[in-house]
Amino acid sequence: MSTSPSVPAPPRHIAIIMDGNGRWAASKGLPRIAGHERGAESVRTVTRECAALGVQFLTVYAFSTENWKRPKTEVDALMGLLEHFLHQELPTLMANNIRLRAIGRIHELPPGCRQTLADAIAKTAANTATTLVLALNYSARAEIVDAARSLCTEAAAARLDPATIDDSLFASHLYTRDLPDPDLLIRTSGEMRLSNFLLWQLSYTEIIVTQKPWPDFGPDDLHAAITEFHTRERRFGAL
Repeated sequence: MSTSPSVPAPPRHIAIIMDGNGRWAASKGLPRIAGHERGAESVRTVTRECAALGVQFLTVYAFSTENWKRPKTEVDALMGLLEHFLHQELPTLMANNIRLRAIGRIHELPPGCRQTLADAIAKTAANTATTLVLALNYSARAEIVDAARSLCTEAAAARLDPATIDDSLFASHLYTRDLPDPDLLIRTSGEMRLSNFLLWQLSYTEIIVTQKPWPDFGPDDLHAAITEFHTRERRFGAL
């Protein structure tokens, strides 16, 4: 592990848009799934480094609702890779005291993935170091719609006065209701967009974009992002 004593105290919550797996594979003449497999290795490495640095929450954009539009062979391979990753990484999560969570429309995942994910979440539930949050079948717009539906249901049942709805109450109906908003968002592979990821939660998050594709992103890159984060002046809308 490459943790350096010179790395400043980490943000409480880091979110990552893990972009560039397919382009990494194409640049090496490999099939796209090879890029996703290498990307899974980066998840392992970066998660362990976050645990070593004391990052409390790490949320990674693993599979979006839009990803279902990809070729069926790639989607099937990604679902298989997810199950394999969860089986393979469970001992590492336990050894590093890492708790696993998931956000998104999990009920729409294939049954095998749902069961494997539920088992891993249950087995790591008592761990107390870093919480690794997998955004799976996730869409920020869908999350906001689901929160609005939940509030409407409560209002229709007379359990809620619509006049009492404010930012805090709305946030309590999001998938991330018990998580702090990210302090730092890292996006790999140079793209300058949020891609429907945590749109509500990223309102005042510091954003760092690196040109490296996700399969090449490692501990040193994480350290560099944290160091840059500490150069930012976070004013949260104040002067």
